[in-house]
Amino acid sequence: MSEADRPHATSEADRPRTATEPRLRTRDRGRPRARLPIHVVIALPLALAGLIALLITGNALRPFDRITTIEARMASKSDYFKDPEVQRLLLKHGLRVDIHRLGSRGIATQSLKGMDAVFPSGQPAAKLILNRQDHSVRSVRPFVTPLVLGTFRDYAETLRKMGVATPQPTTDGGRTLYYDLDMRKFMALLDGTADSRETGDQDGDGTPERADTWNGIGFDKAGVRSNSGRVLVRTSSVCESNAAGTYLSILAFVANGDSTPGAGADDEARATQEAETVARKIKPLIDLQGMWADEQADSYLSDLGESIAPISLIYEHQYLAHQIEYRQEYSKQDTDRVLLYPTPYALTEPQLISLNDKGDRLVRVVEDDPELRQRAIELGFRVRFSGEEGTSDQLNDYLSAHGIQVPTPNRDETKVYEPDLDVLQEIINSVGSCPPPVPDAP
Repeated sequence: MSEADRPHATSEADRPRTATEPRLRTRDRGRPRARLPIHVVIALPLALAGLIALLITGNALRPFDRITTIEARMASKSDYFKDPEVQRLLLKHGLRVDIHRLGSRGIATQSLKGMDAVFPSGQPAAKLILNRQDHSVRSVRPFVTPLVLGTFRDYAETLRKMGVATPQPTTDGGRTLYYDLDMRKFMALLDGTADSRETGDQDGDGTPERADTWNGIGFDKAGVRSNSGRVLVRTSSVCESNAAGTYLSILAFVANGDSTPGAGADDEARATQEAETVARKIKPLIDLQGMWADEQADSYLSDLGESIAPISLIYEHQYLAHQIEYRQEYSKQDTDRVLLYPTPYALTEPQLISLNDKGDRLVRVVEDDPELRQRAIELGFRVRFSGEEGTSDQLNDYLSAHGIQVPTPNRDETKVYEPDLDVLQEIINSVGSCPPPVPDAP
């Protein structure tokens, strides 16, 4: 048998393999289902509640909204737009305001290039701005606030003893926060020539050498403290500030025999002459303070406020906002700081003015949003409702509900009306030696 015909043993590797049927694995029904981690279970209801809240408020797509930035030049009323709650409410409308701070008259006399809106604190500056526009613009006056003098209790009591200030009554018999100030008697102290007949000086020492200092009118008679400084009001620059310009209007009104300078004048020359005469009378009352400061409220409401100035020119809303915040933090009123309400009085009307389409959006929102009006009340403003001149009822209700004394109107309702723009400009320029306005860049 040849080798080729001899049978060979088959190796394991040479044997044919049988393919096995593929098996599909199915879940063991007896095996328990895997559970979600406990932190995921806890977070799910919160996430669902947040989604529902976003849907209800219409903010579900807020991250995808485009935010429009408004470039705005503002004076003291920028406090309103700096408020975090106001900023949140504006974001609901897709708006953010980038504030460029400057005094009202500075806004009115300097270039507005690159600005979308401006917010001067009073009507004279607003009129100057509107006169510069070459097209119709949209504007709104959302609230009003009186001009006041912020001082400290010992100084107010000194004025009370002189017969210059009268405390407003309180409902609980506590210490008042507000005094009415007779501006004619007060101005007699400012010029250093007060006498006992005008100021009610019981000691009869109203000589020019003594009557124009705090110690001269009795500040040191209590024996606790002394201040030999002059009696004066610290103001911001009359060339840039609406508050200072309005204060000048009060001084000019009183110095002109309770009459608006230039009003009823036969011609422009006579009105200008009257303005120059009044300016010479009131200029010393302003010059006594020396260098002007910027924002008086910040200094007055600081911890060192009394050492900076005994009396500062501010707006009512700044003081009331401080009292609201102080009450929330300390559960009581700040009775060391008090207000002097001048008689005659001046009411300032801030005006938000649009300069283009972006500014129009901001004006419409401020004009129409009731939440923004409510927030203005909470910041101490007297908010306009339904086109009214200005209403105090809502503000008074809010102050009363938060345990803050409500100011009472003075029985003397004499109001100061600002002179015509040309006359007011003449008075301000004469008192402040103001630089010429900066024209708009082409």
